[in-house]
Amino acid sequence: MYNVLTLNKIAKVGTDRLGDNYTCGDEVQNPDAVLVRSAAIHDMTFGDNLLAIARAGAGTNNIPKDKCADQGIVVFNTPGANANAVKELVLAGLLLSSRKVVEGIEWAKTLKGTGDEMGKKVEKGKSQFVGPEITGKTLGVVGLGAIGILVANVAVAVGMNVIGFDPFLSEANKAKLDPAVEIKDNAEDVMVNCDYLSVHVPLMDSTKDMVDADMIAKMRDGVRILNYSRDGLVNTDAVLAALKTGKVAKYVTDFGNDSILGEDGVIVIPHLGASTPESEDNCAVMACNQIKDYIENGNIVNSVNFPCLSLERAAGTKRVCVLSKNVEDIAKAVLAEVSGVAGSATKARGDYAYTIVDVTGDVDESKLTAIDGVLKVRVLG
Repeated sequence: MYNVLTLNKIAKVGTDRLGDNYTCGDEVQNPDAVLVRSAAIHDMTFGDNLLAIARAGAGTNNIPKDKCADQGIVVFNTPGANANAVKELVLAGLLLSSRKVVEGIEWAKTLKGTGDEMGKKVEKGKSQFVGPEITGKTLGVVGLGAIGILVANVAVAVGMNVIGFDPFLSEANKAKLDPAVEIKDNAEDVMVNCDYLSVHVPLMDSTKDMVDADMIAKMRDGVRILNYSRDGLVNTDAVLAALKTGKVAKYVTDFGNDSILGEDGVIVIPHLGASTPESEDNCAVMACNQIKDYIENGNIVNSVNFPCLSLERAAGTKRVCVLSKNVEDIAKAVLAEVSGVAGSATKARGDYAYTIVDVTGDVDESKLTAIDGVLKVRVLG
């Protein structure tokens, strides 16, 4: 029996995938796995028996990934599970940034009680909410992952010219893009040549304040900026200053902070990118499937702190799973301590490595644990 702690509401369609061998809930003690959405767990103490943490979503800034890696805890995320939901909200953001719909709605509320005069007041006042159409305009997309690809393609579908960049754009992802999307050589080349900019990159040291005062100064006058990825990618002080001069026409974000709330030209959405029942279901199913596969079979899919590695199970064997530092000849050292090898695989990612070995002989876990660099050993019957 395995214990799975839920730190946020996780859709039942996902937790049902775990089956009868799992006890799942928000009061579970000594968990073997943790399911989380937005709860911050940097200060959480992890027990020795904790095997995995799965984030039902793409971003993992709320999880101490390095700390987990050093304790042999695999951290998973669910890339792409909420991509369509975010894409739809970005499309809404494109329209809201242009047509002054939000401002018009708020103004219309002030007409309550004007009776038969309302029609005349609407016709007289609506000109203040004129805004451009998005068809024929250029959208720049920085970050062409699961979400960015969908955003680029839907923008093409509604008649926009689309340019994009991703330093890690794979051939597989490139093939998913509409052929009309023009790939640029760098992020700046995208940001300075678009009427609308949508950023879809993780928040890291290299991406923090990627849209700052210097970059905005190079951008087109009246640019509209959309941030549905992470707070911190766009320097809000720089945006507020540019809104006052008209250099930036509108800033739409799903990640508000106190400095931009209520400011003219800013539309703050309360982190609704993945807030659809379909998205929550998709994320929960993917997260639970990944936890179950790792706990029961040792396969790692969509990890953010260990290499992804899966191996078809050899019949009639025990499976040895070794999480380790990425030290020289780690796989060789592991193989030297087991017998009757029926299949094996190893993979490294940065400072960490993962080795799977299927064996027919006996396994002495203490010998494997004693190998230099080994963080955690599991033997699955």
